[in-house]
Amino acid sequence: MDKSEVTLERMRSFVRVAERGNLSAVARELGLGQSTVTRHIRELEQAVGVPLLTRTTRRVTMTEEGRRYYADCVQILRLVEHAGDEARSTRDAPAGMVRISCTAAFGVLHVSRFIFAFQDRYPDVSVDLSLTDERIDLVREGVDVALRLGPLAESSMKLKSLGQSRRVLVAAPTYLAECGRPARPQDLANHQAIRMSDIAGSDVLVLQGRRGGRHAVPFAGRLRVDHGLAAREALAAGRGIAPAHLWLVGDLLATGRLEHVLADYSPPPVPLKMLIVPERSGVARVRLLVDFLAEQIARIPGIEKSPGRRQN
Repeated sequence: MDKSEVTLERMRSFVRVAERGNLSAVARELGLGQSTVTRHIRELEQAVGVPLLTRTTRRVTMTEEGRRYYADCVQILRLVEHAGDEARSTRDAPAGMVRISCTAAFGVLHVSRFIFAFQDRYPDVSVDLSLTDERIDLVREGVDVALRLGPLAESSMKLKSLGQSRRVLVAAPTYLAECGRPARPQDLANHQAIRMSDIAGSDVLVLQGRRGGRHAVPFAGRLRVDHGLAAREALAAGRGIAPAHLWLVGDLLATGRLEHVLADYSPPPVPLKMLIVPERSGVARVRLLVDFLAEQIARIPGIEKSPGRRQN
């Protein structure tokens, strides 16, 4: 092989290293040895005749020439992928990889089974599902689509509103039998709260009255968790009271393992949105999965349309 040849494989390695700034991470992502990725970059630099990356002991960054070349590479690789999608569309069989990041508990309980159904329909599509509650950089991590609960900062990503997630205040019958049932929001100050440690301000619980009014009450307890499934288990075990998404505890309420607390009051709903990398939104398999997930998620009990807003 001509060592000065520009190849798509070398371009892909360069683009991902430029985005992630880490050779070993890109090697793991692409299923290659780190020496192979390093060689791709070296040979690409030889082919174009200028240094594209600057390497330090901690990070890899682009040179000025690398930044300009990166933008062109992204466009070229996008056109190549689009051409492949167009060719495959003639046989109506999308193929390739889609990478998704999803809020952890929501992904385990609901999104994973939707992905199974999607792959049954499109067996040539591979899906890489990453479950995390962290707000990651989609481009840097090579993610195409992310599902996120809660308010989002300004972003260059394409946003698709999926509605609002209804929340309820719940506890186990065993806890209520032992500690009593609160009759008004202020009574919660005397109860054990199960709090999420990764949510700022969780020591104050805001409730909206069915007849109007907003109540902010102290909310403290001996247990804090950073995962929705851990909160679910703690509630079922009778460890305290907590606000919970209906999709998280609906089955436990239906079987009587949990009960509504202060039914005339509820925590504010939480927005649920899908973030899509703009450059990936036109890829057939990504577009198909986005539409499929949006349709399925809308059917989950507790996911309600945002009032006064048209769904994208």
